[in-house]
Amino acid sequence: MFTQSGHQERTLRLPAALLALTASVVLQAAEPPRVQQYKFDTVVGVSESGVTVSAAKYRGRKALRVEQPARGDGYAVLHDVQFQDGVIEVDMAIEITTPLFPDAPGFGGIAFRARADVSGYELFYLRPGNSTSADQAKRNHSVQYVAKPGFGWPQLRRAWPAVYEAYAPLEIGAWTKLRIEVTGRDAKLFVNGVPQPTLSVQGLKGEDLTGHVAMWGFPGQTTWFSNMRITHATPAAVRNGGEVAGEWRVQATTDAVPMNGTLKLTRDGENVGGSWSGTFGDDLPVTGRWRNGYVEIEFEGIFPAYPATGPAGPAAVTFAGWIDGGGMNGRVRVANRSEGTVTLEKAN
Repeated sequence: MFTQSGHQERTLRLPAALLALTASVVLQAAEPPRVQQYKFDTVVGVSESGVTVSAAKYRGRKALRVEQPARGDGYAVLHDVQFQDGVIEVDMAIEITTPLFPDAPGFGGIAFRARADVSGYELFYLRPGNSTSADQAKRNHSVQYVAKPGFGWPQLRRAWPAVYEAYAPLEIGAWTKLRIEVTGRDAKLFVNGVPQPTLSVQGLKGEDLTGHVAMWGFPGQTTWFSNMRITHATPAAVRNGGEVAGEWRVQATTDAVPMNGTLKLTRDGENVGGSWSGTFGDDLPVTGRWRNGYVEIEFEGIFPAYPATGPAGPAAVTFAGWIDGGGMNGRVRVANRSEGTVTLEKAN
């Protein structure tokens, strides 16, 4: 064929199947991840659950002001977001106005996979005042993960010390950049652009795999949110309801001794029973709880003698995690002795 200028234009003829394949590849490459952005110059799309919200300016930028008039749970909810896996980015600042108790550190964060009535969620939050405390224990409580229902900070701190909280350099009143990456059962929180996660959670405790995104503050302060960006990713292949009954090969890595053995488990509703054989002893009775695929298994045995932990003695062992298909990646704790990660693999 000829162009309008009279020059001949050559046409490359491709087989129909190759043309279709080429078009498919181009189309797939052109489809970006779905992104939702909130500049918070208005409150459109934000609903109030126990809080009052307004659009205002804080430290020179447009932001969502979240205020909670009384104690209890309160959230600013993005009901047009249905989030499972992906990345949540936001800037947050906590301005303490009328603290409810001396040295209140401030509290604020982002809930994800939240139910419509916010009766269940996963939540990363900050306590910026703890970051500069002279008390090292408080400093270690600067960043926190919790899940509702059933996994508040007191339960997680006592059951799994230092696993679900961490230190980060924070400042009350300053803008803090948060980045939350969620993939299947795992989530990571990055603070102020650091390349490594400030807090990494393997085995999220929440039961719901999808839900809304919500912003959380605390009474006695104003919590500000700005420049929120939610990037959705293809969900990981995890499913609730995994069955714990059966025989399992177990390997654990801890900060003391390695552990291995066999679990033979039964389930009656939420109650788990059975036996353990391996490190700590053989045919030890097991008890536990099952919740839609999440399990906590406990037994008592004899911890072996080890230079770092002392002579042999009684040991209370806990395994916890989600059953996904024929395996579980979770945590292990031996009370007052050791803690680490555990893997269960179905033997039959």
